[in-house]
Amino acid sequence: MLRRALLQASTRGLFSSSPLSLASLRQCSSSSSSHNSQISNGHFVEHLDDTPQPPATATISIDRSSLYHPPEHSHEPSADSELVKHLKNIIKFRGGPITVAEYMEEVLTNPKDGFYMNRDVFGAGGDFITSPEVSQMFGEMVGVWAMCLWEQMGQPKRVNLVELGPGRGTLLADLLRGASKIKNFTESLEIHMVEVSPALQKLQYQNLKCVTEDGDGGNAEKRCVSTLAGTPVSWHATLEQVPTGLPTIIIAHEFYDALPVHQFQKASRGWCEKMVDLTENSSFRFVLSPQPTPASLYLMKRCKWAETEEIAKVSHIEVCPKAIDLTQEIASRIGIDGGGALIIDYGLNGIVSDSLQAIRKHKFVDILDNPGSADLSAYVDFAAIKHSAEEVSDDVSVHGPMTQSQFLGSLGINFRVEALLEKCNEEQAECLRTGYWRLVGDGEAPFWEGPDEQAPVGMGTRYLAMSIVNKKQGVPVPF
Repeated sequence: MLRRALLQASTRGLFSSSPLSLASLRQCSSSSSSHNSQISNGHFVEHLDDTPQPPATATISIDRSSLYHPPEHSHEPSADSELVKHLKNIIKFRGGPITVAEYMEEVLTNPKDGFYMNRDVFGAGGDFITSPEVSQMFGEMVGVWAMCLWEQMGQPKRVNLVELGPGRGTLLADLLRGASKIKNFTESLEIHMVEVSPALQKLQYQNLKCVTEDGDGGNAEKRCVSTLAGTPVSWHATLEQVPTGLPTIIIAHEFYDALPVHQFQKASRGWCEKMVDLTENSSFRFVLSPQPTPASLYLMKRCKWAETEEIAKVSHIEVCPKAIDLTQEIASRIGIDGGGALIIDYGLNGIVSDSLQAIRKHKFVDILDNPGSADLSAYVDFAAIKHSAEEVSDDVSVHGPMTQSQFLGSLGINFRVEALLEKCNEEQAECLRTGYWRLVGDGEAPFWEGPDEQAPVGMGTRYLAMSIVNKKQGVPVPF
């Protein structure tokens, strides 16, 4: 039936290129694929023999010479990682560069391929070492600070103890072990871990010696409890998800330095934001924005907080909107619920210029080299933290910054290391002395007798400590 209809159509000349059929073809072609726009008119060609043939042998052939032929897919592995492809696709899709902050956030916390998301990056076997990984004394001294604040709060029966970016959970594990004999304190705690990395959440669960228990009542949800001190533990993606209504102690150790920063550079036309773009050969490069960007509002705010002389001295300025917003959230919560926050990080008590750095396997590397394989961090602007907290709440006071060496020394780390040295062998003593120097020292350890490249370097003056507390609590120890 179909063949008879086609033959009848061909004998009437209806199968020739009529305007209607060509228009329909163009419409379908354009809707199915942009490549088909290259197809020329009349590529459907009728081939019928002049000699009459039985209907059964009549055929229609199609000239496909003008059709688009995609290149054969290569199954060879691509040199680009999935994260690199993702970043390049974002830039290409937008038709222009992305901010340094966007680049940094994708590199560190992309759900699938971010640096922190699927691996353990801490310790000697990772990419960098943090203070809790250096010595148990760091977590113990932070515990002393937290207990002193709890005393100043009037020893409340229930307290939220929140750590932002807990890493392996080492700090809180040492805090709980050190405070385990102060039952009134540990029994008041409800621990909240603000962590986005599934891999690190598992490590935290293990290091806090957590067990999962059935909740009270038949239908109650299960809960996690740290067997180190019998304290309940829960995990959250953001601070906003942590329940309010209780006095809160917040610890942010080396958390602010990983928050994405916007970089601005002084040019002939004024302050321009530094962006990440692609070269002609599809490699990453830095460029300057041709016009003001949304982050310029935060730059204006930061400049208002600074003296004119301070701004005149720099040609680069880093601003961190997420640090400002987080600080204001912390200050608002503390102002309403009571409590305090401790922020320890490396940084400056003033404008931060060009500090963004990449560290891979304990060595500095290029920021744009193989994104996702190195940690990105920037100096913390402690002056901006102070202004942010004071701006949002009249019920909080800000104290510090002071050096980490001053902070730990005032809390008694010198006495603690002496007590530990009395109970250990020579090998343990060497580890203690090395760890102590890294926490409070300045520069390379003078007692080191090993290879120069392995000499412990002190963090005591490079790291600063600051506290935000509810004014009702008074001045926190040891500020």
